[in-house]
Amino acid sequence: MQGLLTPRFEEALLYANRLHATQTRKGSDVPYVSHLLAVASLVLEAGGDEDAAIAALLHDAAEDQGGLETLAEIQHRFGDAVADIVAACSDTFDEPKPPWHARKRAYLAHLRDATPAVLLVSCADKLHNARAIATDHRRLGDALWARFHAGRNDILWYYRELSAIFSTRGPEPLASELALVVEALHAAATDTKRSHLPADD
Repeated sequence: MQGLLTPRFEEALLYANRLHATQTRKGSDVPYVSHLLAVASLVLEAGGDEDAAIAALLHDAAEDQGGLETLAEIQHRFGDAVADIVAACSDTFDEPKPPWHARKRAYLAHLRDATPAVLLVSCADKLHNARAIATDHRRLGDALWARFHAGRNDILWYYRELSAIFSTRGPEPLASELALVVEALHAAATDTKRSHLPADD
């Protein structure tokens, strides 16, 4: 049930900012915390409760900043419900990370049985990422794909598979918006006649 946020959310925001203080968004100087704030906003606007909103702020914390040790700290600070969502939204805790395709296929399989809270946070995460990719693609064209570990076709495949799962399982309206963004990105990225602005220096 949604309601007013408590000091737990403020603590989570400060904790997330400390964990990700040195990170930026791929290919930019934008602080990574901007993504975490955006995902939390989407979760709250879609009716998520405080646990889901805190998990949104911390959804990359264990995967990118300390693995299982960080996950245990999240559980200690914010409880089992938050830690369970964060764990379910992480595709690995290993360093170095396993091969990209294996991780993504396992994550897709996991989503098919995920709880509504996990689906909400994950879909918000993927929607914000897809929006950012689409925006940068309009500005950079195919130069955009160089910033990713996988190629253009792999990224497009992954987002279409994600969208298909969310379209079936929810949450709405985030799933419908993700489908629109992913289809528009796919159309733009596969249009060989499209002209692009040059990449930044």
